[in-house]
Amino acid sequence: MLPSTIDEHTTSRTVTAAGHPTHFHEAGTGRPVLLLHGSGPGVSAWSNWSGVLPELAGRHRVVAPDAAGFGGSGFHEGFEYGIKLWVAQLFGLMDALEIPSATLVGNSFGGGLALAAALRAPERVDGLVLLGTPCGTFPMTEGLAAGWHYEPDPGAMERVLRLFPYDPSLVTPEMVRARYEASARPGAQQAYRRLIPEPRGAGTPVKGVPEDRLATITAPTLVLHGREDRVIPAELGMRAAHAIPDAELHLFGECGHWVQSERRDAFVALVDDFLARRVR
Repeated sequence: MLPSTIDEHTTSRTVTAAGHPTHFHEAGTGRPVLLLHGSGPGVSAWSNWSGVLPELAGRHRVVAPDAAGFGGSGFHEGFEYGIKLWVAQLFGLMDALEIPSATLVGNSFGGGLALAAALRAPERVDGLVLLGTPCGTFPMTEGLAAGWHYEPDPGAMERVLRLFPYDPSLVTPEMVRARYEASARPGAQQAYRRLIPEPRGAGTPVKGVPEDRLATITAPTLVLHGREDRVIPAELGMRAAHAIPDAELHLFGECGHWVQSERRDAFVALVDDFLARRVR
């Protein structure tokens, strides 16, 4: 069940973008900031960003959409899902909300989506904040493989989720239940499996945005990564920060794949500081 509100100041509604019903949360006024969720079974904008959205909305206009096939957004059988569709959906949502350009804050898959958007239409991206974002080619990790093989089951969901944070106690029964219920909706797991190749043993290659393409990005970029990330290794965050010309890197010790949850206060402070200093 998706909530209708996060708090009394946050709306939840749906528009059509790229031919898909696109569900999103919105709060605040000012500079537009779009929060792009990661992948994984049962993921949604709500599950990724509810802990930080109200705080960020105190100073910015914050929009957190569900990508097609995830959360409350539509999934159509036989439709070709991939990064081109998700970028088109993102820009379609921005058009519907009359947002000509925005800062894109992307977690994991959402970071990859933000990078693809910046490469396709740099004039629409004022800045980038990348959390646990893949780049280049790297061997499939335990976290990615577990998510691909997942079939809806509460016990299986708990085992997958415990691979994400450094401290597994962050995975609560309420989180497991909500993510399991979301993962059981039609099309949810099919959408996730469009993102990564089927695991075929140790060393299965996974591809993110090539580093030579990252070198062409002009938007100011803040790269945030957990040192103990078992889904997207910290080395990839360092590679991205090295490749993007105007990038800053912050590496969190004793932190896994959920920087925005595991280091919530530091995340909000770093994003606010980055927007104030670097994004115009």
